[in-house]
Amino acid sequence: MMQNQLILVLNCGSSSFKFSIIDPIKKITYLIGAADNFNTNTVTLYFKKLQKDKKFIQLKKNLSYKKVIQFVFEVLCSQYFYYMDHVIGIGHRVVHGGKKIKSSMLINSCVLKIIQETAIFAPIHNPINLLGIKTSFLLMPHLSGKNVAVFDTVFHQTMPKSSYLYGIPYYFYDRYALRRYGAHGINHYYVLKKSAFLLKKIKKNLNIISCHLGGGSSVTAIVHGESIDTSMGLTPLAGLIMGTRCGDIDPSIILYMSEVLNLKISTIKKILNEESGVLGINKISSDFRILENLYTKNKNVRLSLDMYCYHVAKFIASYTACMKGRLDAMVFTGGIGENSNLVRKNIIDRLSLLNLATHKEKNFLMHSGKSGFIHSSNSRPILVIPANENQIIAEDTLKLIL
Repeated sequence: MMQNQLILVLNCGSSSFKFSIIDPIKKITYLIGAADNFNTNTVTLYFKKLQKDKKFIQLKKNLSYKKVIQFVFEVLCSQYFYYMDHVIGIGHRVVHGGKKIKSSMLINSCVLKIIQETAIFAPIHNPINLLGIKTSFLLMPHLSGKNVAVFDTVFHQTMPKSSYLYGIPYYFYDRYALRRYGAHGINHYYVLKKSAFLLKKIKKNLNIISCHLGGGSSVTAIVHGESIDTSMGLTPLAGLIMGTRCGDIDPSIILYMSEVLNLKISTIKKILNEESGVLGINKISSDFRILENLYTKNKNVRLSLDMYCYHVAKFIASYTACMKGRLDAMVFTGGIGENSNLVRKNIIDRLSLLNLATHKEKNFLMHSGKSGFIHSSNSRPILVIPANENQIIAEDTLKLIL
């Protein structure tokens, strides 16, 4: 018998819309689904019930993000009403909460205003997160008081000033809250919890380096169970080279683009967010599934992946300075971290000085949906943990609505 404590989780990303219905107490996901390729001729949606095959639906051409969300709600309420009748709250992933948000929050007008204000720091994320929230209010008004925002920036609120301040005049932080905030905090926290379980250690005693590698990628140093430093910055544009984002660059490059090349700020913004990263280098794709197949055949693809892996390894090595003398494990998570044995090996092969080495067979066999160890017998522990932001979002939502 299903208990009346299910949570609908909405994860409105910059390029995909994911959703799930979860019993956070039993840790059972009854339904998951996703849609992507918005505003194209191939908008695809799938639903997957517990222990059932995926059900795919081809949507109309050029559907907007809002129309996709509305269609998903229609299908949920008509075809999956048995689950929806037991939903008591809706949890939303929100990328940026700024300086004021230090925990998950019941959504009210004040929280909506903060999400809107901090959209300047996450311009391709927060507006989409807001769209999901407002659509939920409109289509499920009986749950309007039971919507919860869970923020990616909250986990990183434990960073000390020496980590999150930039080397610019202090008044930019004091007056305008310009600082490092980080992202992917929901999943980095999940990875912490799961690592503690697999390593048989207490969270508050655990020192790990968590690598969330996907379309957006970040590395986080976790010491005594708290985020001490993370690669993303004021915005999710900073840090690692990513699929289409540039990551850390010399700020003078932006000045050169503007003052010498006479590019508009809007053009520069588009270049750095949408046309850079591995795509900008190889000029073919940001999809690592495609790139892996071309790794030995195309020199630009090889260069783009080698650059990506080098920068991940460089951040990992630098974060050993945060570990206070002990590194308990390295962890890979996110779509690329979970699926790409090539990327994992390429990264770890650069870190032999840290006593890290992959086990050839274990690394090769590890793929999405599986958790486990991939290190050789003489190496520090190396873990692969599938991302599970939705479980954390569901848990926080349930706590706040009861």
